[in-house]
Amino acid sequence: MNAPHGRGLIVTADDLGLHPSVNAAVERAHRDGILTAASLMVGAPAAQDAIARAHALPGLRVGLHLVLADGPSVLPPRVIPDLVDAHGRFGAHMTRDGARFLCLPRVRRQLALEVRAQFEAFAASGLPLDHVNAHKHFHLHPTILSLIIHTGRAFGLHAVRLPRETGPPGQSPPGWLRPWLALLEARLDAAGIGHNDYVAGIRQSGRFDERALLDVLCSLPTSGIGELYLHPALDSGVAIAPSMRGYRHADEFAALVSPRVRAVCGALRAQGWRFGGFADLVTATGDEPGTRVDRTRQGAGATESAAHADAPPCSHPAAGPPRLRAHTGTADRAGNGSGGP
Repeated sequence: MNAPHGRGLIVTADDLGLHPSVNAAVERAHRDGILTAASLMVGAPAAQDAIARAHALPGLRVGLHLVLADGPSVLPPRVIPDLVDAHGRFGAHMTRDGARFLCLPRVRRQLALEVRAQFEAFAASGLPLDHVNAHKHFHLHPTILSLIIHTGRAFGLHAVRLPRETGPPGQSPPGWLRPWLALLEARLDAAGIGHNDYVAGIRQSGRFDERALLDVLCSLPTSGIGELYLHPALDSGVAIAPSMRGYRHADEFAALVSPRVRAVCGALRAQGWRFGGFADLVTATGDEPGTRVDRTRQGAGATESAAHADAPPCSHPAAGPPRLRAHTGTADRAGNGSGGP
C-alpha cells in the first residue's frame, strides 16, 4: 500500500524505448525537470538506447511497461502466433483479445510466455525494477494481472500502477470501470504488492501541456501517493508512432521542464511532499514501515526543484503554496477509461 508517512508524487514518462526522441526527452526531463520515473518498453525499437541512457541516470527509477497491445512483442511470431501478426506486432482490438485471453487456453499459454520474456528482457538490462504497468492499462485485465503477479515475484516485483484517476467532484470514473479498479487494488493488496493511491494523466493523455500540468499540481488530493504520467518526446504525433496521431509529445516534454512547473513542485516539497519512484514512496503490504531506502534526494535534476522557492504560479500566484483540494486521495476513488498510457 502507501508509504507510511506523508504525501508523495511519482512523475513518470511512459513509452521509454519507443523512439530515440522519447529517450532524449526522458533524459532531459529528468536532468532538467521534474521527471522521477520512466516505464520501459523492452521490445521497442529504441530500447537499447533507452537502457544505456537509464544506466547513466542513477536517480531515474525505471519500470517495465508491459506491451500486449498496439506494439511489438519480444518473442518471435512463430512462438506466439495467436498473439501477434507476421511482423511480431500486437493488435489494437483489446476487447477481442481480452476475451481470447479468458477463453482460450492456448492463447493464455502464449501470453504467459510473452509476459515472462518481457520480464526477462528487463532483468537482462541490469536496471533495478521500480514498478510494472501495461501499455493502455491492459493490466486491468484479470488474466494479465495474474501473470504479472505470478511471474513478477521472481524478478523483484514490488509495485504496480493503479490507474485510478483523481479529479474534482463530479468527474468520477464511469460505472463499468470501478469494479475493475477495485478488483485490481484488492488483488494487489492480497498479494502484498504496493501501488499508488491515484493517478493523473488519463484524461490529459497526449495533451498534458504546461497549463494542464499546473492545473493538476495545484489541485492535488491532500493525502496519499499519486502518480502523474506523461508521454514526453522532442518530436510529436506520428513522428513517434503511427497510432499516436494528435499526441503533443513535445508539449508534454516542455511541461516537465517548465520553470513554472518546477516552482510549483518546489513549493510542494517545501510543504513536505516527497518526489521519487515507486521504490522511494510506495511500501508493499508485507514491508515493515521504514524499511525502504529514501532515495528521493538522489538524481537531483528531477527531484531537487525545491531550489525554486518562488511562489507557485497557481490560481492565486501572489502568495503562498499551491491550494490543494479538501478531499483525500483515498476518498476520491476517481478513474477514467478514456485515453491511453
